[in-house]
Amino acid sequence: MARETRDRSQDIPHETLVLIAGGGPVGLSAAVEVGLRGVQCLIVEPRSVVSRLKPRAKTTNVRTMEHFRRWGLAQRIREVAPLKVDWSQDVVFCTTLLGHEVMRFTDCLGLSSHRTEVFAEAGQQIAQPLVEEVLREAVSDLKSCHLCLGWSLHSLQQDDDGVLTTIVNEQGEHRQIRASYVLGCDGARSAVRAAIGIHYVGTSDQRPNFGMVFRAPGLAQRQPHGPAVHYWVLNPACPGVLGRMDMEDQWWAIANGVPAEIGLSDPYALIRGLVGNEIDAEVLGTDPWTARMLLAECYRNGRVFLVGDAAHLNPPWGGHGFNTGIGDAVNIGWKLAAVLEGWGGERLLASYEAERRPIAERTIREAVANMSVLAPELGTANLDASGLVGEQARRTAAQVIQATKDREFHSLGLVLGYQYDASPVIVDDGTPPLLEGQAYLPTARPGARLPHLWLSGGGSLYDQLGNGLSLLRLRDDANVTPFIESTAARRMPLTVVELGSQALETLYDASLILVRPDQHVVWRGVSINRPEADAIIDRARGA
Repeated sequence: MARETRDRSQDIPHETLVLIAGGGPVGLSAAVEVGLRGVQCLIVEPRSVVSRLKPRAKTTNVRTMEHFRRWGLAQRIREVAPLKVDWSQDVVFCTTLLGHEVMRFTDCLGLSSHRTEVFAEAGQQIAQPLVEEVLREAVSDLKSCHLCLGWSLHSLQQDDDGVLTTIVNEQGEHRQIRASYVLGCDGARSAVRAAIGIHYVGTSDQRPNFGMVFRAPGLAQRQPHGPAVHYWVLNPACPGVLGRMDMEDQWWAIANGVPAEIGLSDPYALIRGLVGNEIDAEVLGTDPWTARMLLAECYRNGRVFLVGDAAHLNPPWGGHGFNTGIGDAVNIGWKLAAVLEGWGGERLLASYEAERRPIAERTIREAVANMSVLAPELGTANLDASGLVGEQARRTAAQVIQATKDREFHSLGLVLGYQYDASPVIVDDGTPPLLEGQAYLPTARPGARLPHLWLSGGGSLYDQLGNGLSLLRLRDDANVTPFIESTAARRMPLTVVELGSQALETLYDASLILVRPDQHVVWRGVSINRPEADAIIDRARGA
C-alpha cells in the first residue's frame, strides 16, 4: 500500500534553485536526482491524486530499474508491484484470449529473475501509477524537495540570472516563484514548451486506439495460455492486446483501430471480441488515444529545459516512452546539480540535448518500426479454424510474427547499448562505435554505459560508484594521483574504486576508467600525468 504523500502546497517558497513543472514519473525522477544531492527544488503538479485507471506504461525496463537501484528504490518498486518479477517473461499471440495460441516469445523485456552479468536489476512489470506513487514517497522524504500538488505552471520570464515563474491552482490563485533553472516535465501539452516557443516536429498515426481497464472475475483461470506479459489478439474482427494488472481480476486492454466514439458507446463489445466469449466484466476506465511521433526542435531555451514527453512523443510499442523520459531526467538532473554545486560548467548543460535528443530520435524510429506490424496486420483468415486449415494458417502466421515482432520484445541493444558518441563532455578514444543492433554488446568505450559486473563479494559494481565522478583502477600499479589532485583542485567529488584484476582490464580494455554519476564512461586509458588529467576532468565537467 502506498504511503500518504507529504503535500507542501501551504508553504510555497518564493525562491528555489530548480523549479520542476510536472510531477509525473519524469518530473519526480528529476527531483530525486537533484534532491539526493541536497539541491533545493520545487515540483508543481496539478493532480492531487494519482489515478490507477489509466496505467499507460506497464513495464519498467532494466535501465530504469538500475537508476531506481541507485536511488535506493528498486526494492520498493518490486514490493508494490502486484505481478512479481518472475511471474512471466512470455508474450503470447493468440486468436482470442480464450482461443488458439499462435506462437509465443520467451525471455522478453529483461524480466528474468535469474541474475546475469549484463544488468544490475531485472525489468519489472508494474503500472506507471504505482511507480509514480513510489516516486512521490521518495520526493516527500527528501528535505531539499518541495512537492506542491494542485498547482501548475502558468507563465515564465527569463533573465540572465534566473527565471521568474507564475504558478496557479484550481481556485485561480497565483504565486510567483523565482528559480535558477526550470525543467519542463509537463507532458505532451507542455506549458513550459509553449512559453519558450519550442515546437514539436513530426506526425501522428492515422489509426485510433481504445484503451480500457476492466475487472473480470475468473478470467485468468479460464484462459488457457498461462501467465504472460502481453496477450496479442489476432481476431480480425477485434484485434488488440491485453494483459493482467494484478493477481486478482483487473486487466488492461488496447483495441486497435477503434475510434473513441465507438469504444465509448460499447466497451463491453470490445472486451468480448478480445476475450472471445461472453464474460462477466466491469469497465473501470477508458483511454482513447492515437500514437504520435513527435520530437521537439530543441530541448533548451536559456535556463529552461524540456524533459520526457515535453521533449518527445513516441508510439508505446516496445515500451520505451516512459523509460526514455526517466533517462532524460537522470541526465539533466545530475548535470544541473553539478552546475549548482559549483563544479559543472556551461558545456555540461549544453550536453543534455546533444546526448538525449539523438536517443529520442532513435527510440521513435524503433517504435515506428514496431508499430508497422500490429495485431490488425497479423490477423488473417482461418486462424481460428479447426483441423488442418487452421493449423496451417497458424503456422504461417507464426512465421510472420517471428520475423516481424522479435525485435520488439528482445531489445536490450536499444535499452542498454545507446552511446553518447557526439557529446561535448565525453573524451573520445578513437575507437569506432559499435553498430546499433538488437542484442546488447558490452563496451567500455567512452560514451557507453559502463558494462555491469557482480563483484566477488556478491555486490554490484554500480553500488561502488559515487554521486560524482568515479575512477575505476583495474591495475594496482595504475596511477590515480593525477585525477585525485585534479578533482580536489576543482572541488569536485571523486570516488576511487579499486578493482585490480587482469581479467577486468581485458574486459574493459583499460587500466583506468572515469565514470559519470549516470554510469556512463567519460574516459578510459592508462596512467597519465597531471596536465592530461586536468584536460580530461575539465572536459568531463563541461568547463
